[in-house]
Amino acid sequence: MVCANECGVSEHVRRSSFRVVVAGGGVAGLEALLALRDLAGDRVELTLVCPQPEFVYRPMAVGEPFGRGHAARHRLVDIARDLGVTRIAEALDEVRADERTAVTDAGREVGYDGLLVAVGAHSEPVFRRALTWTPESDRELFAGLLADLEEGYSKRVAFVVPPGVAWALPAYELALMTAWQAWGMNQDDVEVAIYTHEEAPLGLFGPRATVAVRQELMQSGVRAETGVYVAEAPGAPGELVLHPGGRRLEAQRIVALPRAAGPALRGLPCDARGFVPTDPHGAVPGVAGVWAAGDAIAFPVKQGGLAAQQADAAAEAIAAAAGVALEPRPFRPVLRGMLLTGRGSAWMRQDLGGGAGEGEAERHALWWPPTKIAGRYLSPYLAALDGVDAVDAPTPPGEPVQLDLERELPSAADALRRASLRGSSSGMRARRAEARR
Repeated sequence: MVCANECGVSEHVRRSSFRVVVAGGGVAGLEALLALRDLAGDRVELTLVCPQPEFVYRPMAVGEPFGRGHAARHRLVDIARDLGVTRIAEALDEVRADERTAVTDAGREVGYDGLLVAVGAHSEPVFRRALTWTPESDRELFAGLLADLEEGYSKRVAFVVPPGVAWALPAYELALMTAWQAWGMNQDDVEVAIYTHEEAPLGLFGPRATVAVRQELMQSGVRAETGVYVAEAPGAPGELVLHPGGRRLEAQRIVALPRAAGPALRGLPCDARGFVPTDPHGAVPGVAGVWAAGDAIAFPVKQGGLAAQQADAAAEAIAAAAGVALEPRPFRPVLRGMLLTGRGSAWMRQDLGGGAGEGEAERHALWWPPTKIAGRYLSPYLAALDGVDAVDAPTPPGEPVQLDLERELPSAADALRRASLRGSSSGMRARRAEARR
């Protein structure tokens, strides 16, 4: 158990309530609020500091240009009211750890006993003349690319995973859906390629996922070049070359993933890229009473499910500091990814924290609720807000839930599989595969 004296908060625990400020209203911030409300109840007085008016569920934004989904939005004022949280619509600007004070960009000083920094990261383009895709991008930009394909103006499209970008899944989704969209437009001569520094397609998920992704790429006609580093050619702005070798990247349209940049908050330590260091429980070393989670921390993979796991670890440590009798569990990353393929979805899971093995890859859901971001608290909460019934089976007992279905809930997994089989269109897939040959 985390000792209150070690955290430097023993004098605060004696209060009737432990003041917790959560900075950031994204996945990590909301997951932490939900976890703290569940774990600590009225022991904690929760304040959310966030300037954005809405929580935007960004992972499905990749499917918007293809009619495969949208970025769902929920008003933070409603979520705060639901959870009994005070909301300050300003951004965290500085941490004065010695004073236990968070300072906002409006100059407001907010006292805390525990502070969780979950402000996320910034996206920055890597290449000057490539189209940089982010979940916040104007969907019309990518829609313009699809229109060029339909009109026959563009025949070669490249998707690039730049060096330093560890979460490559959106590039594969964009490439696969673009290839199938072009096929549906009767543009059979469109060439779609992925260039990535990965040694194997989505290698983070292990060998089984790599095999499954290679099959998807082959069936859709997408070519993948792995182990290559894309860079701008010296003296030729806008021209991209591949290393090793220095070949020119030949494409009429290039779409690149962005690189993340940390918040570099005043009063907190950070690395060269502005990310906050943390220990396995999310505590910021050398700064008593401060934790951090999500894309703002110095963990190389920036992904919503991992951000939720980091928030859970930090929330347990904060709850223990507030006097809750529990043994905080450290962050042990389990990577879960749902890949939109253009024909459906592929589900992948890999334990990054040790004993990873070959990972898992299936055509049916591997966790509950079957959403893109697998958060123990956030996923069922959002599902309830949206009125989504995941499968035609009873909801697993107890909330919050975040279960690996095959291991912990076989009956729900079977129900998901049956639903998937009922909704499949194997004949259409077979005809498309035959057309690709």
